[in-house]
Formats: sequence, structure tokens, C-alpha cells
Amino acid sequence: MKLNLRGIIEDVDRHGNVRIYYRAKGKKKVRLREKPGTAAFLREYECAEAGIPYETAADTPRPVASSSKPVVPRSFRWLCQQHFKRAAKSVTPGTMDRRRRILEEICIKHGDLPFEMMERKHVTMLRDTRIESPGAANNIVKAISAMFAWAIEVGEAKVNPCHGIKRLKSGDGFHTWTLEEIEQFEAKHAPGTTARLALAIFMFTGLRLSDAAILGRQHLSDGWIRIRPGKTKRSSGVEVHMPLLADLAKELDRVPSGRLTFLVTEYGKPFSDKGLGNKMRQWCDEAQLFHCSAHGLRKAGASIAAENGATSDQLKAIFGWTTSQQADLYTRAARRKVLAKDGAKLLVPDRNENKSVPLSESNSEKWDTKAEIKEQKQSLTESDGGPGGTRTPNQAVMSRRL
Repeated sequence: MKLNLRGIIEDVDRHGNVRIYYRAKGKKKVRLREKPGTAAFLREYECAEAGIPYETAADTPRPVASSSKPVVPRSFRWLCQQHFKRAAKSVTPGTMDRRRRILEEICIKHGDLPFEMMERKHVTMLRDTRIESPGAANNIVKAISAMFAWAIEVGEAKVNPCHGIKRLKSGDGFHTWTLEEIEQFEAKHAPGTTARLALAIFMFTGLRLSDAAILGRQHLSDGWIRIRPGKTKRSSGVEVHMPLLADLAKELDRVPSGRLTFLVTEYGKPFSDKGLGNKMRQWCDEAQLFHCSAHGLRKAGASIAAENGATSDQLKAIFGWTTSQQADLYTRAARRKVLAKDGAKLLVPDRNENKSVPLSESNSEKWDTKAEIKEQKQSLTESDGGPGGTRTPNQAVMSRRL
């Protein structure tokens, strides 16, 4: 479990056991022994930060950190507790756990302040405490925003102080696979292997790791895949419907019937989320693709679909997104690529702009014909003219014909 608390470090002893410490600059590090993610661990952390010895219930009572004080009504801590209790079933446990860790860290220093007085500048200040890690900074804003969105929905708050705060640029995150890298993976892992099946599932469904791990024949019907993503089943409840593409169907046909899931371990057991992620890491390493991952294939699928003309709504339907924010990233990037391709020819200068255009062959021939006629007229006038004047060219021509 990755702990999102300032000053927390993890050391691994010679036996492979992970030990957690709190360390502040200029002070001796303090060993934290309570289980991470529990209320006891948070109290132990607060004591370490405040420089107060942590005491368990069996120890002699001593002053402890401020979290043991009664909760101030309508404070930020009060709103957090209400959110954890009343909104627990609206999101997955994993999402709530991540949100809880972030909000409880804020409560350590700001928990007694009235949440209704919180403004955008305060959220920005909290975000900027993790400015060196843009992803973690954005997660602070997301956690606060989600809680206030819930508070507005249930009538506890009137405004969301996170509205209008822009996300920090944190790079592209997971590497997006290229077509060459996909071919390199295919060259290493032959058709019929579990690795090749996993590649096809990730490429042609756009499923997350957690959903790809449970995908089975129970999700297929009349040439369609129908699955409810685990990440959003409690929040939006969106269900993904997508046609079973021929390339994926060919790989699935190789799977023995009777399996509960398509992807199984070498022991015939379904993968866990982390187990499938670790196995995908191994398969990528075997193909010398050390920078590639399962999530990068999901991004590759979205990029390919957008470049082939998929709209934002189509991407939302394929990948199970409930807002256009993520889909618009791919459609905008695809449009920019198409515009760049069409506009690149405008970079080439017109080198003939200030040069004279040579006469065409047809214009030269017409000009020569007129010159010959003029010369003929002049010659006839001189040869047929007599004393007292000259004859017209027409008279000369008639004379010659007679």
C-alpha cells in the first residue's frame, strides 16, 4: 500500500519485511507499528509528527495528538467523517480508501476549520504542498472536489471550492504502445499463448486490468461483449457494450470451453488484478518492452480509434468513461495530427513565385504564324506594286490565283 502522508518512508529489512517510519528534517526517524490505513495508524502518525509519544490503550494515559479531541460540528473533519460514512456505497472500496488517506492527511492540520469557509485559494494551497509530484497534487483536488460534490448533492454544502482549478500537467503517465511495439510483442508470444490472448483482450476491448481479469464467456452474447466496469459500477453504474471483433474472436476460439475466465494462470486459476498486472509486466519484459504496460495498451486503443475518426461519445461508449474529459484528450490529439498532416505541405516555399513563366509551345507557334503572314503581305505589296501606287494584299492574292 502506497502511503500518501508527508514524512512517511518505507525500509525493507534483510528478511524482506517492510518497516514504516516517520522522518522529519533534523529529527530522528520514528518507527510506526500500527497497520497502515487504520485509525490507530493515523493517531500514531499524528503523535510522531507532533513529537508526542504514542501510547496504545494498554499503556498509561498520556496526551495524544489532536485527533482524539471531540469533532467540531460543521468542521472539515466533520464533513470528512460524514462523507466516509454516508457515501461509502457510492464508490468502490479502493476509491474510498484512496480518498480517505488524502482527506485524513488534510485533517491533521486543518480538520477543525469550518468547511463552509473553504475557498479555491485554500484548495490550491493544499494542492501545492505536493507540487513536486503533479499526479499526487491533482489527486488532492480530486478528493476534495468529490467530497464537496457529494455534500452539495445531500444538502450539506452550497458550493464546491474546487471548481475552476486546472489540473497540473503531469505528463502522459503510462507509455502509449506504438504499432511497432505491438508487433514486437506478437513476434515474441505466438498465437494461442496466454500472453497473446491478453494482448488481444486489452487491444480490442479497451478494458482495465481489473475487468480483463474477470472477462469470460458469460460476458459474450450474440457477437457482443457486455460488462459492467468494476471501477464505476457503484458510482455511475455504466455498462459497456461493444461488438466482438474478428481478431479477438479468433483468439477466444482457442480458449478451452468450461473456463470461468479467459485469462488464467499456469495453474488454471483466474488472475487477480495485481497478478495479471505482474504477469503482463513479465510478458513485456520477455519481449524487451520494458517501458510498456497493460494500461498503455488501453491508451493505444483509444489513440488508434480517435485517429480512425472515433468521436468523443464513441470513445466514452467503448472505454466506459462517464465524462468527456478523458475522451476529448484523444480526439483533440487525433485532430491535431490530421491538421498537421494536411498543413505540413504549406511549409514548402513556392520557389517559382518571382520567376517569369516561359511561353508555351502553342503560344510560340501562333506567334510565328502571324509573323509569317505579315512578312508575306509585305512581300506581295512590294512585288505587285506598280507606278502610281500599290495594290492591296487581297488584290495581289487574286492576281496570283488568276
